Amino acid sequence: MRKTILIVFACILCIPICAQTSYDEIRSSKLNAVRQLKIKLPKNYDPSSDIKYPLIIVFDGDYLFEPVAGQVDFQTYFDDMPGSIVVGVVQGNERFYDGYCDEVNGLPKESGLRFHDFISEELIPYLDNKYNTSKFRVAVGHDLMGNFINSYLFKEEPMFNAYVCISPDLSGTVRDYLGKRLEFFKDDIFYYMATSDKDLPGIREAVLNAHSQISEVKNQFLTYYFDDFKNESHYTLVTSAIARSFDKIFELYKPLREKELEEKVLPYEDTLDKYLVDRYERIEDFFGIKKSITNEEIEKVVKVAEQREDLESLEQIGKLAKKLDPTSLLGTYYLAQYAERIGKTKKAKKLYESALTLNDVSHINRDLIFSKIEELTVVETDDEGEEDEDEEN
Repeated sequence: MRKTILIVFACILCIPICAQTSYDEIRSSKLNAVRQLKIKLPKNYDPSSDIKYPLIIVFDGDYLFEPVAGQVDFQTYFDDMPGSIVVGVVQGNERFYDGYCDEVNGLPKESGLRFHDFISEELIPYLDNKYNTSKFRVAVGHDLMGNFINSYLFKEEPMFNAYVCISPDLSGTVRDYLGKRLEFFKDDIFYYMATSDKDLPGIREAVLNAHSQISEVKNQFLTYYFDDFKNESHYTLVTSAIARSFDKIFELYKPLREKELEEKVLPYEDTLDKYLVDRYERIEDFFGIKKSITNEEIEKVVKVAEQREDLESLEQIGKLAKKLDPTSLLGTYYLAQYAERIGKTKKAKKLYESALTLNDVSHINRDLIFSKIEELTVVETDDEGEEDEDEEN
């Protein structure tokens, strides 16, 4: 009974994914065959839009596509990663031939080389031409294909920016020189690898050896993550590895969280508007996508500026917010606060008054603005009274 309930529950979870999955075919001259694809587009995908999306290529799409697509749905729901185009390559009975590698150097040969070239020279150009893909590409592989995707690292210009190697069956030169290869990249590369204490013994040993190598690499362009799961088998570790890898690969994309505010924003040595601008420029550089700075993040950074007693940052954040959205009162409100705190009462009052003509945001509304204006009106009256007394004396 319990097993039946679990199966039904799993089927219910898969319904939304299946409902949004489309199927395509691509004829390959490299393989002299037609290959099937599973494709999951981002929610509200619009082919006529200028919005670009990272491309995630899932090898072993027969069984690995659904866990990857489900995790992408989950993380994009919480804005922990950007909407992405997920493509699963259905390999079926061709899997062994697709992943065929030389026993000595561990790199694709014969049927494996043809499949390698199919991905780089046919599939990805086809997808780039058909969909709004960004320059950021992720390869996901398990076991045999977890080893295979490393072959793209050994090209002069790697096809992928991020590699998710789940319990890879490492072999030959790839196994022995993976760390050395990762030392030489001059562009940003994300590399993730996972095993478990109950993984297949031969695979686990090779993965741990590779991990020892990569851990010694000193390369500012390499971002490396490794997981050694407990009580997971060669197969059950897959879902945990997918979740962890995407969580790490897209860490920069996530909204500002408390840890980043404390560790990076608070000690930042320049005005905090520059931290925000630099952060979002890096997101665009890494992922090839534009992400807007949210009002919530601006408000979080303002709180840090207040914690630092940093009035200059308050002013600059106000200017930034006004530039980002001239129809919102947020920027004008912070500029008014800045003027008020440096003693420019009349200027602050005028700014608050002008904010009344703009759109409300979150907890900053017209009632709050009116109360600020009343406070400053009282201050102005008191100041005028003091001036009159001084004149009489």
